[in-house]
Amino acid sequence: MLLNEFVKERRKQASLTQPELAVKAGVGLRFIRDLEQGKETLRLDKVNQVLQLFGHQIGPVPTTHNITT
Repeated sequence: MLLNEFVKERRKQASLTQPELAVKAGVGLRFIRDLEQGKETLRLDKVNQVLQLFGHQIGPVPTTHNITT
């Protein structure tokens, strides 16, 4: 599941509107809209502010590519 889909799904499960989520997370409404639309350049600290409401955070994820091999 992509990040934008995750946030949108969790927001709806919590019965929150985008403006309500923005207030609860302490970010702007535009940020929530950009996040849910899948904008690729977002501040990670703000993403984590939103995810924290749902008990999650952004972190490193292993991939198949490794520059140290």
